[in-house]
Amino acid sequence: MLERIEYTVNYIKGRIGDFEPEAGIILGTGLGGLVNEIEVEKSLMYSNIPDFPMSTLEFHSGKLIFGTLSGKKVVAMQGRLHYYEGYTMQQITFPVRILKMLGIKTLFVSNASGSLNPDFKKGDLMVIEDHINLQPLNPLVGRNNAELGPRFPDMSEPYKRDLISKALKIAGANNINCHKGVYVAVTGPNLETRAEYRYLRIIGGDAVGMSTAPEVIVANHMGLPVFAISVLTDEGFPEDLKPVSVEDILAVAHEAEPKLTLILKELIAGL
Repeated sequence: MLERIEYTVNYIKGRIGDFEPEAGIILGTGLGGLVNEIEVEKSLMYSNIPDFPMSTLEFHSGKLIFGTLSGKKVVAMQGRLHYYEGYTMQQITFPVRILKMLGIKTLFVSNASGSLNPDFKKGDLMVIEDHINLQPLNPLVGRNNAELGPRFPDMSEPYKRDLISKALKIAGANNINCHKGVYVAVTGPNLETRAEYRYLRIIGGDAVGMSTAPEVIVANHMGLPVFAISVLTDEGFPEDLKPVSVEDILAVAHEAEPKLTLILKELIAGL
């Protein structure tokens, strides 16, 4: 894997020159609009980057964006990858390793998820303080390369507490409904049944989604601090469960995106 990483990093560096990003951003479903706030210097299609998996979803554009946001140099993944698309966990998390090797010091992750907590409503934001990973495989399974990280990485603080605290203060100062909670990662692509929503709440989940945990595991493996935030796009309350479509989810994500963008911009400005 190390040889593949080095080859891909060298390819990217050959196209971005001496640009060295301070922060990496993974933009989730329906949340690619943050790119409009970036002063773009370079843009690379995933399909042109060696070993870089391509998003198979029509609402994930599949571009690596290099530029300036809030006065900081950033690289943004406009379009993320999911296990349900048929990729291995190593493929899904390969871009995180690339971003780290390109020089980022902090990883910012966003996603769209369903609320499990009755106090967290559709359209609210949730800063992720911890996660429960129910996806079937772990991206660290297999031979470990000590140059990338330890065999048994610590996960006592997978999401940086200082960034969580700052984000909640930013939200409060701007009258944004933003909670702090536990994210449950499942395989997808189907949404959950009534019984599954009930189970996920019982085991401690505040929101459920189909991404994020693999990338966060690999970031922690490489010693990369993480901040993650969810837009709650639907409500998985068993007693009052209603059908939801992808179109509904995208519409809520689009409406909430300016609030998420504000928080991320101010956090990045403070790095």
